[in-house]
Amino acid sequence: METDDLHLIFQSPFSQRYASQAMQRLFSDHEKFSTWRKLWVALAEAERELGLDITQAQIEEMKAHLDDVNYEVAKEREKQVRHDVMAHVYAFGQQCPTARPVIHLGATSCYVGDNTDMIIMAKALRLLKGKLLTVIRSLAKFAREYRALPTLGFTHFQPAQPTTVGKRATLWLQDLVFDVQDVDYVLGTLRLLGSKGTTGTQASFLDLFNCDHEKCRRLDQLIAEKMGFPGCYPVSGQTYSRKNDARVVNVLSGIAQSAAKFSNDLRLLQHLKEVEEPFEKQQIGSSAMAYKRNPMRSERIASLARFVIANAANPALTASTQWLERTLDDSANRRVAVSEAFLAVDGILDIYANVANGLVVYPKVIARRLEQELPFMATENLLMEGVKAGGDRQELHEIIRRNAQAAGDNVKNGDGRNDLLERLAKDEHFAPLLPQLKEQLRPEKFVGRAPEQVDEFLAEVVEPLLAANPEGCLATDELKV
Repeated sequence: METDDLHLIFQSPFSQRYASQAMQRLFSDHEKFSTWRKLWVALAEAERELGLDITQAQIEEMKAHLDDVNYEVAKEREKQVRHDVMAHVYAFGQQCPTARPVIHLGATSCYVGDNTDMIIMAKALRLLKGKLLTVIRSLAKFAREYRALPTLGFTHFQPAQPTTVGKRATLWLQDLVFDVQDVDYVLGTLRLLGSKGTTGTQASFLDLFNCDHEKCRRLDQLIAEKMGFPGCYPVSGQTYSRKNDARVVNVLSGIAQSAAKFSNDLRLLQHLKEVEEPFEKQQIGSSAMAYKRNPMRSERIASLARFVIANAANPALTASTQWLERTLDDSANRRVAVSEAFLAVDGILDIYANVANGLVVYPKVIARRLEQELPFMATENLLMEGVKAGGDRQELHEIIRRNAQAAGDNVKNGDGRNDLLERLAKDEHFAPLLPQLKEQLRPEKFVGRAPEQVDEFLAEVVEPLLAANPEGCLATDELKV
């Protein structure tokens, strides 16, 4: 098809807009079919090592054609036989005539299909882990820089006790740390299907090895070692349990949840004009409203995250509806659900990294909003100062309450200023306490241990994690937002 003709058919947005080239390559046809060939080589090598009549020359012939997949031959053959694995066995055999009799010996389609899926998912998880670490590094730098900058806290998106900008960033960081831990855990438990046969009993291999059970066990271990895995699942039907797909995609959903939480927070903060995502000089925020600086990167994170979170139901439903040793109603769904979950999270993390590395903070706006709300939050402190000066608590409480209500009305219906201090300064009970009152209203007195919590979290959790995982994966593709 000519390039211009591609505009006439559907093309996946994951290929055109969202996912990186690195992740797309992992889920490409070539990655799949070349891995099939590597698995056929691993099978032949293991069978030879266990005594079957397979020559080294046959294996070398197969190794010579791992990457030059003759796709057209396979495509034409599949039209005839309606079976993709057998079409590729045929195509591989065309290139390896000497080895053709031993290609796929004793195996079923799931030997290449399921083992390849597991290999690709493991590679993709490692790629995402690198991107998670990149985001963590950027947010850790941000948290450290703003560890002590007081900012108004919000519960229910209503003004609450102050925190710091850096402390808020540690909440985003902690979610990502959980995600890295989940990735590590699931990666550590992934195993290959191995060579289990049509119903998982290894019956065909037991025949090949003349009822030698130990050789059947050893075959699985050899294949796993050759493909870089610690082992194979000890039992299976024809396929590995589809709960594995659900477990992996649940981890991806967790990453999406973390990113969506960050993006939602940032969109709220951008509305408040306190913190913004990067905005390029030539970027257009709105086709109609030229002044606008829409948080389009954060919105895309939220949008893709919603897809991933909803998509996590697909592998769960697939796992729950498999019949006995296997059915094929998993196949078409898995081709879409698993690959697109990875492609979407890949895009999410590239955007997240871009945003986290370019966050813009407006301390003056933050200070003004805090100044507007802080007197209300300091009323208990003001009351205690008045009592310590000899006042009656109930009487002082009523004075503060009355003046606070008036100041609140001025914020909403007057000039917008919180003039509570000015009002109390005119009251005979509080006027002598004005210097102490101003001291009580220093923002840093209201953030508790937030700066220390940032320091402790970075030192005790984030820095050890980064030191143990020096790898990172910065997006090299142009960010298409």
